[in-house]
Amino acid sequence: MLREISDLPGDAPAAVAEVPSADQATVRLATLFPLDPWVYTLAAIATLVHFCFNHGYGFFRDELYYAACGQHLAWGYVDHAPLIAVVAHFTRVLLGNSLPALRFVPALSAAAKVLLGGWMAREMGGSRLAQFVAALTVLIAPIYLAFDNFLSMNALEPVFWMASAAIVLRILNGGDRRLWLLFGLVAGLGILNKHSMLFFGSGLALGLLLAAPRQFANRWIWLGAALSMALFYPNFLWEMRNGWPTIALLHSVIGTKYTSVTPWEFIWQQTLLTLPVSAPIWVAGLWFLLVDRAGRCYAALGIAYLVVLGEMLALHGKIYYLAPAYIMLLAAGSVWLERQDWFAAKHWPAPAAIAALIMAALTAAPLALPILPVRLLTRYARFWNVKAVRVENVPQDDLPQLFGDMFGWQEQVTAVAQVYNSLPPAERAQAAVAAYNYGEAGAIDYFGPAYGLPSALSGHNQYGFWGPGKSSDDIVVAIGYREEFLRQFFGDVEFKTKVSPQYALPEEQHVPIFLCRKPKMSWAEAWPRWMYLN
Repeated sequence: MLREISDLPGDAPAAVAEVPSADQATVRLATLFPLDPWVYTLAAIATLVHFCFNHGYGFFRDELYYAACGQHLAWGYVDHAPLIAVVAHFTRVLLGNSLPALRFVPALSAAAKVLLGGWMAREMGGSRLAQFVAALTVLIAPIYLAFDNFLSMNALEPVFWMASAAIVLRILNGGDRRLWLLFGLVAGLGILNKHSMLFFGSGLALGLLLAAPRQFANRWIWLGAALSMALFYPNFLWEMRNGWPTIALLHSVIGTKYTSVTPWEFIWQQTLLTLPVSAPIWVAGLWFLLVDRAGRCYAALGIAYLVVLGEMLALHGKIYYLAPAYIMLLAAGSVWLERQDWFAAKHWPAPAAIAALIMAALTAAPLALPILPVRLLTRYARFWNVKAVRVENVPQDDLPQLFGDMFGWQEQVTAVAQVYNSLPPAERAQAAVAAYNYGEAGAIDYFGPAYGLPSALSGHNQYGFWGPGKSSDDIVVAIGYREEFLRQFFGDVEFKTKVSPQYALPEEQHVPIFLCRKPKMSWAEAWPRWMYLN
């Protein structure tokens, strides 16, 4: 900082640098890092936890699929928005193909969630204790621990939802209205990550209309909405040109592949997402936003939650579809509890409350992270009756579906490679590899090059839309298909082996591999019958 010193010797005043005082340095530091220091510490711990454990077990089924989509970058895919394919592509280009590399971005998103929890608590008037409790409850929530440990849209989804909510908070607290442009950017990217952002956006719009209608009187909110729709437009155009496949997929899986639960079951199972001991905090947060006088100025966020809850109940969504919203409710609940002195000694002292949260987190963590040896995990999951809570109608063994889908893929690829490489060179030159589902196909595409395998063909979801390409192959090594299905297209179908990887889900055990010859029709004729959405 410069100041004029008029009493220095000489004819003209001289400009000299003023040494910042300790107080000024503290102010500058607080401006750069406005949250309680413990919030930053917890954010670093969140990412460190995933760096320590995200190499456990194996690749998740969907990770292999997203990696395959990353090799076919486009503005749309039949079962997901395009951003995750971009993340997978550049992760592999920059960091390589290892398991921790593929999971690097989700690990970073864990820190972002913790910071957003602390920041929103601060924005709603919370002091250091409220910020810490908000950050801690976000860090230990099992749903975030699970989703941040592997590559998926679900790891990034809460970041986009809550970043947009945080911007709304700042605006409601008197922030620059031009922040609606930043909101539009975040919301638009959120839609490109997962279309569920449209549901949260509709909730926020209705919440603002009911609780803060004056926001619609300025042009910036409309410009922000236009920006988000402009970002979404290429994906919308892809959907339209391809016959709305995402909607067709939803019609095929809701009530069939997806487990339908009653509204009551859906609501009480929400407590499992954040830990049952944390549930009173987010319930208090909903009260703070909708009823408490100090929090009603942020009622738009509480209404948004209720709107999305209603949408998920109406559409029979999976129980974790509401998971991104709990960061703002945990932040609001932490502020309300702090204002009511519930962390004071006369009620439930803060150290006791924090200890209870940490003990509950340590109990639940092995069901969310690959911490335990697999054999011990099977007994632990059986003890907690994890099978009772299901999101998909697929057969389960002793492992939860989350972990069962991390086993078996490399064993399958090894078995396929043995059949493929046993062919004479002349036959290998005209041989293709077909896989029944996108997990098997994604595994072949991810691990197959090391065995000399060609890219996989599959009729499942996006693989079906990619088609057989220019394939004129007369020989097919097929994994996962029923023999009677293959005999519709080939005159010679020879059973070669079965693959039964230990700990894999039942549907990926006893998987047959066939060698098919003498095609009865061209791929162009056959392909529509190979395609399916599920």
